[in-house]
Amino acid sequence: MTQPPHDDEPTASSPEELREQVEQTRQELGQTVEALAGKTDVKARAQEKAAEVKEQAAAKAGEVKAKAARTAVQLEETIPDPVKDKAAQAAHLLQEKTPDPVRQKAVQGAQAARDHRIVLLAAAGAAVLVWLACRRKS
Repeated sequence: MTQPPHDDEPTASSPEELREQVEQTRQELGQTVEALAGKTDVKARAQEKAAEVKEQAAAKAGEVKAKAARTAVQLEETIPDPVKDKAAQAAHLLQEKTPDPVRQKAVQGAQAARDHRIVLLAAAGAAVLVWLACRRKS
């Protein structure tokens, strides 16, 4: 049952040293078992990976949002004031001329779109994929 000591491991010269070596070996074995158990815990590893991907997506979304905001500011700065004034007048006139029931439906539709943003984005993404697939076939 006992094995001879390896050449690279020092032999214990006293019972106290032997106990220390045994304790160190137990700790190393415990760490090895924990590492192996961690590798076999697929659910935990999947959750860790999902959290990592979620963080990366959030960071990328923040970058894209910031870039879109900068682009919007740059674009707004390039629009001449008379064009901005005309657009504001047209929006005001449109609001005045639109009947209340139509305005209420528009508000409801906008709220529904905000409430179901993920579904709308998924549908838009699917539509783009279909469009790209059809485009490649022709």
